[in-house]
Amino acid sequence: MKPNEPIHYCYRCGAPTRQCVPPDDTRERAVCTRCGLVHYRNPLPVACTLPCTDDGCVLLCLRAIEPRLGYWTLPGGFMECGETLREAAARETLEEAGAQFALGDCIALLSVPRISQIHSFHLARLTSEHFAPGPETQQARLFAEEEIPWDALAFETVRTALRHYFACRRSGQFMLLEADIA
Repeated sequence: MKPNEPIHYCYRCGAPTRQCVPPDDTRERAVCTRCGLVHYRNPLPVACTLPCTDDGCVLLCLRAIEPRLGYWTLPGGFMECGETLREAAARETLEEAGAQFALGDCIALLSVPRISQIHSFHLARLTSEHFAPGPETQQARLFAEEEIPWDALAFETVRTALRHYFACRRSGQFMLLEADIA
């Protein structure tokens, strides 16, 4: 289901829904015509890491799946129920890159309202330069800043997080970037 696609049938009982503003609410929602269940749509959190070496190289993964098959990205994916943001970022990094790392602070929090997602990026200091990519990754490798394939990056959020990381590295101060991506 697409993020802004209407909900036509109730998740609980299967009856048709109708769009209306429920009592004590301010937004139009899909409301079941039989059982009255109000269906809320919320953004999806995407948990990512920015794996890096002590000398500033970053680990990128070449995607083996759509969307953006054959483009480079940072390890990341959708958070699962029952996970913390940090646990999801760590799991995705292990699944996609097979990397060994020490998870650090969040460096970027990016809202992508057009697709109803929120992307978080945690620093991850690599403790080994040996990688074992999973089935979603064709290749995992380290890039120095001047080697980054900027035109072959899969997502604008990845580009934004990488630019922020390198700017922080040059300034010597790592600060959280909070931004909106159109």
